[in-house]
Amino acid sequence: MDPIATELSVYLLSRLKDTPPDGRLIVGIAGVPASGKSTLAQLITCRVNAAAHTLPSPPPNASAASAIAAAVQSVPPTEPVAVCVGLDGWHLTRAQLDAFPDPQLAHDRRGAHWTFNGEGYVAFVRALRRPLHASASAPDPEAAAREQTVYAPSFDHAKKDPVFNSVFVYPHHRLVIIEGLYTFLNIEPWSAAAELLDERWWVEIDEEKAEKRLVARHVRTGVAKDMEEAIWRSRENDAPNGRFIRENMMKPTRVIESVEDPSIAEISE
Repeated sequence: MDPIATELSVYLLSRLKDTPPDGRLIVGIAGVPASGKSTLAQLITCRVNAAAHTLPSPPPNASAASAIAAAVQSVPPTEPVAVCVGLDGWHLTRAQLDAFPDPQLAHDRRGAHWTFNGEGYVAFVRALRRPLHASASAPDPEAAAREQTVYAPSFDHAKKDPVFNSVFVYPHHRLVIIEGLYTFLNIEPWSAAAELLDERWWVEIDEEKAEKRLVARHVRTGVAKDMEEAIWRSRENDAPNGRFIRENMMKPTRVIESVEDPSIAEISE
């Protein structure tokens, strides 16, 4: 996935050049469980931040490809341009699942779209769409920057619950990459967020290969106590969720083939 991430980071930096200075470029990356979407999103974020402030100034009349540096000319040189946000932070808490009419089913199917806070995710994407204004020229620059900061939850795998307001999207984050199963799900309330994305990228992988990755990951991370339970979880929860998003996603703007990469296989999601 590394060469693909590099190619896509160049593309996004080029697109960022054409993004209005008071706006953000928002990318949603989706795929079935174990497709590699999380890995890809993290790699792209790192590539963009590494390249953004090291590129030479573009010459006059430069082409879009050679003028990538202009995309981030308004960003302080010490600040990252891109940030990656995982959809896992919008999982409902275990306490909320306990309150379902069938708590056992809710826990067993955790990861299905109805076990997420879809309304909260939509509110986050809408907040990202609010116009930015220059905080440096404000009477109190720090207060102005805080006012424009957008907060997102993360997911604590040790506690198995979200951690609220733990991810910060600052004004200097001109590129926001959101990765997760339902980033552009085409049913309410999710569809409202999907329509606000500038790019919708689908990471394609066949179901058999995804199951192989999932089973290994479930055993390795302790999600399943043994191979038998890992296979059960993959087939009874992960695979149905994957088929559901395939059938109900908004049309992607780009389809990316997932590739095997032994150097990053352990973090593929």
